[in-house]
Amino acid sequence: MITTASTEQEIRGILDERFAALSAQDAEAVLALGSLDPVQYTLAPPLSTPNEVGPFREWLNSWAELSYETRDLEITAGEEVAFCHALVRMSGRKHGQDSFAMWFRQTTGFRKVDGSWKITHEHESVPFAMDGSFLACVDLEP
Repeated sequence: MITTASTEQEIRGILDERFAALSAQDAEAVLALGSLDPVQYTLAPPLSTPNEVGPFREWLNSWAELSYETRDLEITAGEEVAFCHALVRMSGRKHGQDSFAMWFRQTTGFRKVDGSWKITHEHESVPFAMDGSFLACVDLEP
């Protein structure tokens, strides 16, 4: 696949728009960037996340402050399909709690739908300790 500069710029724009909508806690704007039936493997349970605005809005509203930062973004795209991967830092503060920040891995898949790129697949993960505790390693930094 050959990624053109304009396609890469378009994909980066969608990701920037998505992170801005997440930081603004705008569930509808986040979901509007995706297809109608995306595959989502997010950090929160269950293993596969349904694309439902109600629970997503409730989760966003549980934050007093929320922001995202991307690092090491790599984009590969063809004419109809694209994917990217990056390290993402989520930080903020839930209502009534202390500030929190963590880095995680994110892979995002896109398809052209009616001429526009839409997010069709998302996978987020954190490493876990291999010492037998199996605890999530949320304190790692790039």
